[in-house]
This record gives sequence, C-alpha cells and structure tokens, in this order.
Amino acid sequence: MANILVVDDELGIRDLLSEILNDEGHTVDLAQNAAQARAARQRTRPDLVLLDIWMPDTDGVTLLKEWSISGQLNMPVVMMSGHATIETAVEATKIGAHSFLEKPITMQKLLRAVEAGLGLTPPNPTTPAPPRKPGMAGVPVMQVPPAELTVEHAMTGGQQIPAPVEMGPQARQMFELDKPLRDARDEFEKSYFEFHLAKEGGSMTRVAEKTGLERTHLYRKLKQLGVDLSRGKKTLAG
Repeated sequence: MANILVVDDELGIRDLLSEILNDEGHTVDLAQNAAQARAARQRTRPDLVLLDIWMPDTDGVTLLKEWSISGQLNMPVVMMSGHATIETAVEATKIGAHSFLEKPITMQKLLRAVEAGLGLTPPNPTTPAPPRKPGMAGVPVMQVPPAELTVEHAMTGGQQIPAPVEMGPQARQMFELDKPLRDARDEFEKSYFEFHLAKEGGSMTRVAEKTGLERTHLYRKLKQLGVDLSRGKKTLAG
C-alpha cells in the first residue's frame, strides 16, 4: 500500500477521499493549502499526490510548477477540479501532472486514477495493445469508442470500465418464503451484503461500489440488518 497526500481546501472532500483511501489500506496525509502541502511533502515523501487546482493561497498548477522547477516532482500527481478548462489540464500535463479527476469524483474513477498513478494499471487504458501472435494465449483486446472530450479525457484518454464478473453457484441461496415480506426482505438483504463483504475482503469501498449505495447509507443499512462487518475479512483470512 502507498503513502498518499491529499491537498484540497474543502474539508468534506479531504475527509471523503481520506476515508476511501484508508479503507483501501493506504496511508493518507491531508493538507488544506499549498503551505501545508509543501510541509507534508517534505515530512512524508508521498508515493502519490491528489492536488486540487483551485485553492485560496496558491493554486495547484502553480504548486505543481514549483515542485517541477525545484526538482521535487519525483512522485505522480493527480490534479483535481470541478471548474478547470482543457487549457489548464494541458498546461498541468506539460508541467508533469500524471492525470486529472473532474469533480464530483466518483469512487471508481478515484481508485482507478490512484492505481494508474502508482503503476498498478496502465495510465491510458484506451491505447491499443500490440497485435497478438497466432496461438498466443490471452483475452482479445476490447476497443473502447472515443468519449466526449472533457477536461478529464484530455489528460487521461478516458476510463475503461471493467466487465462484470459472473457469479458462480455459491452466490445462490434458498430463502424461506412463508413469512412476512419485511422479514423475508431483511433476510435476503443481510445475506446479499454478507456475500459481497466476503467477496470484497471486507472493503466497504468496494461493496459500496458493487451495490450502488453511498457509503453512509451502506453503513446504516448494515448496522440495521445486524451484519458483522468483520465477517468478510475473517472469511478470506481463514
């Protein structure tokens, strides 16, 4: 897992990104302005930086340029903004930014950007792979159609969404139907969430993504159903 520095002047965004990244096992340091970001970079030597563009004292592009000129841009930097232009994105790329995330940031795009920045996935998933030789094992490359040109696509080349995984027989379970609808529904939902917790190793981030629920709603739902949140991790460990 990596040390990640999140730089954003909005407390809610810092808290949200920190919660998601911590849940994925990363160590997260937070900064609300450029001054704190400089100090945190010197103190923690992050493996990756998530850097907001619009900040009250020094904007993210200026800070990125400062790190580049001083030779401190030795880690991948993912820029973030909800109001940046394509020109700003291109400028940040020329300075040395790895990629760009448009706000509001979805969980899936955040995790993909972090994985790509850390070298866990290719930074540009739409780049065609070399032709495979006859008889070469592997899955055929899927061609991704060009997306609408946005600031994010201008820097990343778009996002490729992984195909859904087919569930095996272990996903099926019999339920007693001779009971009130509310009880039967709760029984099904509890088994449903327990299955996904086990499948995702107890990661609330992944479960929220797979089930389509916001994390806060998911937490409340699991508590209401009496789901053991440690069950997934114990199942995989054992």
